Amino acid sequence: MSGAEKKAAMRTCIACRENMPKREMTRIVRSPEGIRLDFTGKAQGRGAYICNGAACVAKLKKYKLLNKTFSEDVGAETYARIEEELLANRKD
Repeated sequence: MSGAEKKAAMRTCIACRENMPKREMTRIVRSPEGIRLDFTGKAQGRGAYICNGAACVAKLKKYKLLNKTFSEDVGAETYARIEEELLANRKD
């Protein structure tokens, strides 16, 4: 591999556990301001990645995956807000 070729950064979806290029996923970040979506991928805080598919978004809420990922109690309103934002910003 030459210096010009760069390997795509891979991340694992917290819902389906599939490895995908970072650019094809959405980052969810926990910061002092709370848990929110990070479309830039550069926000400060602990991050986790999720596919943009509706099935993964549903699984995120159903199994309360943010509670497990961030080791804290995440309220239903946070899940609802994240689900709404993710589905509104999907690139189909």
